[in-house]
Amino acid sequence: MSRIDYSVWDHIEVSDDEDDTHPNIDTPSLFRWRHQARVERMEDFQKKGEDLNKSLTDCRRKLAETQKKLQELSLASSDGAKAELSKVQAEEKKFKKEERELAKKMEEHNREEKKMPWNVDTLSKDGFSKSIVNVKPDPSEETEEEKEQKHKTFVEKYEKQIKHFGMLRRWDDSQKYLSDNPYLVCEETANYLVIMCIDLEVEEKHALMEQVAHQTIVMQFILELSKSLKVDPRGCFRQFFTKIKTADQQYQDAFNDELESFKERVRGRAKIRIEKAMKELEEEERQKRIGPGGLDPVEVYESLPAEMQKCFDEKDIQMLQEVITKMDPTEAKLHMKRCIDSGLWVPNAKTDGDEKEEEEATYEEVKQELEETKTE
Repeated sequence: MSRIDYSVWDHIEVSDDEDDTHPNIDTPSLFRWRHQARVERMEDFQKKGEDLNKSLTDCRRKLAETQKKLQELSLASSDGAKAELSKVQAEEKKFKKEERELAKKMEEHNREEKKMPWNVDTLSKDGFSKSIVNVKPDPSEETEEEKEQKHKTFVEKYEKQIKHFGMLRRWDDSQKYLSDNPYLVCEETANYLVIMCIDLEVEEKHALMEQVAHQTIVMQFILELSKSLKVDPRGCFRQFFTKIKTADQQYQDAFNDELESFKERVRGRAKIRIEKAMKELEEEERQKRIGPGGLDPVEVYESLPAEMQKCFDEKDIQMLQEVITKMDPTEAKLHMKRCIDSGLWVPNAKTDGDEKEEEEATYEEVKQELEETKTE
């Protein structure tokens, strides 16, 4: 038969009004002062923990940005990049040290919190306002292929619910929806919302992007909080909403700063995607224009002397013959060969019917002169 450990009840602080006091002391006032002092100590302790958590989150974000920049610089080969590389490496070392120190302080703070005696304020809290889901960590690291498949499967199953969460506006609505759908509190949801934001920005739906961006940061803050508390994110999302709704200005400012920074990153990624799409479209159009010799007629036309461009603009073969006659033979040969390779000039073309016979004769003269330049 298992024994019940009652020692936990030894760690309870008695109520402020359970002590006997001297008859001459204003007992109600004394009890109020005691209670107020304890509440203030609890609030100071909580604020200290929130400040440490915010500092740790900021430090990890800066470290991640530094490591990303370090990776980019390691691929560059210029002297400037090499000089910048050593500077960024020093920053990475500094942020790693700062992260270790802050993580250690956070652990000490959590240990102190566990040692704090229970009292009437903590005992009377709603026991069902917070749920902790213990999940055994997976000892094996997931591969990129496994992560991608996991994300794809999750999105296929819950895409509708994720989009619904992305459109919510009020804190209470978001908390209730996550309470009803706790499986949404995960990395896959956050990743999908990021992609959704970029897609909306590309489609120039700016206001909608900003709304979904807000929900994206909500999810990311919950995930960061779960990492700092070392609990499953489904067990701490209510704690996030409690903190964000209690008018903690410092926490609110950190949230808003991250939101604005995220929206800027989304705009940057959307711009890059649009530019890439435009380049691909331009290249596709260019490939369609490529002539028999592999040259782009537009590029060839823009490289021609103004006199030759005018000939093609006016479709005047006589004028073209006169211009070529006046040019240096080597230069004329080069330009005409490029015109043929691009399809801008077709040597074997003929006009329809018996019209423009004079132009046909002139065309043959231009062709003949081109042949002569080739034999020189």
